[in-house]
Amino acid sequence: MKTLRNTVQLIGNVGEDPKSHRFENGMLVCRFSLATNEQFFKDGEKIQETQWHQLVAWSKQAELASKYIAKGKEIAIKGKLTYRSYNNEAGEKQYITEILVNEILLLSSSKRDNN
Repeated sequence: MKTLRNTVQLIGNVGEDPKSHRFENGMLVCRFSLATNEQFFKDGEKIQETQWHQLVAWSKQAELASKYIAKGKEIAIKGKLTYRSYNNEAGEKQYITEILVNEILLLSSSKRDNN
């Protein structure tokens, strides 16, 4: 049961092309969003709710994301929830919830196929 702690698995569609940054030490980070949809019926009406998740990938997963992932592509990810905070320019504390991606599975064709 130890391996079940802080584990997130999602299947959804990429909301934006990944934004990558390579640090001076060569480490690559890639950030992008993922939309997951849930459908249900309420009072006989079909309702779809979309949840947006902010994803962060490092190293090999970042290389994969920057090379093969594009807006609209369906992917599956496995990772863990992370929380951080910072003070904005006005001095107000801002909180961020992200998913640190450990695994990526491409469920639709590469972004090169759409170009």
